[in-house]
This record gives sequence, structure tokens and C-alpha cells, in this order.
Amino acid sequence: MKSFNTEHEHPAAESGDIYAESNPTKNMDDDGREKRTGTCLTASAHIITAVIGSGVLSLSWAIAQLGWIAGLLILVIFSFITYLTSTMLADCYRAPDPVTGKRNYTYMDVVRAYLGGRKVQLCGVAQYGNLIGITVGYTITASISLVAIGKANCFHDKGHHADCTLSSYPYMAAFGIIQIILSQIPNFHKLSFLSIMAAVMSFTYATIGIGLAMATVAGGKVRKTNMTGTVVGVDVTATQKIWRSFQAVGDIAFAYAYATVLIEIQDTLKSSPAENKSMKRASLVGVSTTTFFYILCGCFGYAAFGNKAPGDFLTDFGFYEPFWLIDFANACIAFHLIGAYQVFAQPIFQFVEKRCNRNWPDNKFITYEYSVNIHFLGKFNISIFRLVWRTAYVVITTVVAMIFPFFNAILGLIGAASFWPLTVYFPVEMHIAQTKVKKYSPRWIGLKVMCWVCLIVSLLAAAGSIAGLISSVKTYKPFRTIHE
Repeated sequence: MKSFNTEHEHPAAESGDIYAESNPTKNMDDDGREKRTGTCLTASAHIITAVIGSGVLSLSWAIAQLGWIAGLLILVIFSFITYLTSTMLADCYRAPDPVTGKRNYTYMDVVRAYLGGRKVQLCGVAQYGNLIGITVGYTITASISLVAIGKANCFHDKGHHADCTLSSYPYMAAFGIIQIILSQIPNFHKLSFLSIMAAVMSFTYATIGIGLAMATVAGGKVRKTNMTGTVVGVDVTATQKIWRSFQAVGDIAFAYAYATVLIEIQDTLKSSPAENKSMKRASLVGVSTTTFFYILCGCFGYAAFGNKAPGDFLTDFGFYEPFWLIDFANACIAFHLIGAYQVFAQPIFQFVEKRCNRNWPDNKFITYEYSVNIHFLGKFNISIFRLVWRTAYVVITTVVAMIFPFFNAILGLIGAASFWPLTVYFPVEMHIAQTKVKKYSPRWIGLKVMCWVCLIVSLLAAAGSIAGLISSVKTYKPFRTIHE
């Protein structure tokens, strides 16, 4: 560290550009905020980071529950629905005109501009409840991947039937420490480098998973598959077939959901070309790319493991060798989740900080920022409030993950509760309000039918998630071996 400068900087120079003070309009957007520099590439990276989670490796399990026909059909249908509703939501970023209207910075702002009333509060509960749940879930998932690295090495040294017991708690703590540091990134606009890194990691481990499954299929070590998936009386009971099918449909539907952060991503885009056009292009790139990987992972994974497909064929050890490649893939999952955590946490950080600034504008603890010069790294603005509050949030989510390590089952329930309002209902209703779709017209009827179908899917998925949660609680043990 070369020097510390504790002067409070002028807002115009927060970006570190001194030229902004003498020419404020040169580096400001039409809303008076720092000029946005996001592009279709950075938005696509944010989307891919948000959408492609380690759940991509569990799609073979979902296909196994539904079978070749229904599994692939549902996957394609929900990719189309997600893209369609994301284009509707992208047009609502500005109101009332999608190109020249007033900017809306958050999903709640968009709902307030087009729908208003209690729907704004409903949106807030669904969005931020889902975001909090995801950050807890990612802490658990990252620790599972890190534990899998230790187990892979143990199995390689001692054999596949060795008792390789590892605790996930130290890995959760390590993940939390990393997130405390990264959480000091001030806003979504500064996350591009992290999202690009995370997107590369997601491509890497998905490709490794696909490659291992393809090698298994090419080697002739295929398992039994069916057009209708798992067989009642052979693979599962009738009750298990029903609940698992519901859960599989929900897993596929929620695998595409990124509406929770779409507006925040769009708010990073520069205004030329128009933000809605760039966002639609980014959504097309993101959804088509993820669909391509989803189909490959789901199909080759199902072909390799058949009706006995594991929940995640990397962390559940569908493969044991080459152990170093399994280690590398699981490390990529952990790195991806490091970036993904921030993509979902930043809207929470911004929401709380804006509310506090609005309610206590004269409180220096909340509003004051220190400019710090760090040798070789440059100038940083540090807020004590931001440091304390964001650290507390990460600590709390990490502790919750440690107390409820089966929280991923709860996350399915949270996803079921938030998927319909955020991904389908609000975008469709705002599109109808914005474009003034005539009531009972063929287009209006089609949109309403899609809403009702997706609501039924969400309810069925919620029922499947509750059944899975009950099973997880009954079978949970704090220290488990892979063979228990």
C-alpha cells in the first residue's frame, strides 16, 4: 500500500475518471447516473452465469424420470417460454416507451411502473426471497463440489468402496470468506469480469460432463433407457414415479429462470443500441447456448446411466476416473458458483443500500465513502456501512447453509414459488398493459393459457419439492460417506 486518501469524493468522479468533473454530461447517461458501458457480450455472460448452474449435470436425472420424449419436449418448451417472456420483460425496462421512456432500475420498479398496487410487494417478496434462497443454496452446492474433490482423491487412493467421510463445514466457511471479499464490489456494473470468468467455468465443467458421458456411451457401457423414463415396479414405486416426475418438470422449468436479475443486468447496458434490443439479443444467445448444453448433458447423461442416473454425475460420482479430471470439473463448479453468488447477491445489496440511503440521507455511517489509493491496484471507494452490512449478509447465509445443509431441497420449493410470478405472470401482464393487447383476442387468450399452464407446473413442482424435502430431512446425516 502506497498511500491512503480519506477524502470523500465527488459523485461525478466515483468511476475514477477525473474528466467527469469538468464535463459531467460527457460521462453521464440520460438519468444523470454514471455512463453505462455494458454490451451484449457482458449481458450474455451475466445470463449464462445465472442460468447454467451445476444443475445442468442433474438434467440426466430429470430426463430419466420423464423419458426421452417428454423430457426433451419439456426442455425445449420451457426454453421457448423463457426466451419469450424475457423479451417481454426487456421491453419493460423503460416506461412507457421501450426505447425512449424512463428507466426502471429494478424488477420492482418495472412492476410499479406498469401494474402498481400490491403486485409491487408480491414481486419484491418473490424476487428477494428467491435471491436469498439461491445464495444460501450456492454456498451448499459449492461446498459439495469441494468435498467431492477430496472424495475423488480418496477413492483413487483407497478404492471405490473406501469409507471417505468428509465434512462440508470448512468448505462452506472458505466459500463465505471469499464472498465477503467479493461482496465489496460496489455494484452490478463492476461484475463483468467475474461473470465472464464464471461463464467460462460453466462451459468447462459442462463440457467435461458431456465428454465423460459421451466416452461412456462410445465405450458401449450404456444402461437401460425408456421412452417414458423410469419403470414403475422396477426402478421406482408408483408414488415415487409421480413425485419425481413433478420434481423433474420443475427442475427443467427452473433451470432457465433468470428473470430475477434480468432488469438489473439490462441496467448495465449502454443506451446505443437501445437497451431492449441488446437485451433481447443477449437473451437469445444465453437461452440458446444453455439449451444446447442442457440437451447434450441430459441426453448423453441419460444414455450413459439410464434409469439409474444420479442426481449429479460429477458430485454423486457417476464417474470415478480419471480422478484428476473429476477434480478439475468440480473445481470449475466451485469457481462458477463464486461468480454466480455475486450475480444473485448484488440486487439484494443494492435494494437494502438504496432503502437505507433514502431513509437516512444525513447519516454519515450509511452515506459516507472513503477514497483509498492502493499501490498497483488504483483507487477504491470504501463505505463502512457497505463493508459491515454485506459482510453480515454473507456470514448469515453461510451460517444458514451450515445449519440446513439439505437447503437445496428447500430451494426447489422457493424456485417453484417464484418461477410463475417472476418468469411468466409479471412479464405477460406488463406486456399486455404496455402493448394494449385487446381482451379476448387470440393473442390475449394464448398468453393467458400459457400463464395458467405454467402456474399448474409450478404447483406440481412445489408438491414434488415438498415430497423431496420430507425425504431429505428423514435421511439427512451431518457426516455422510458417498455409499451411505
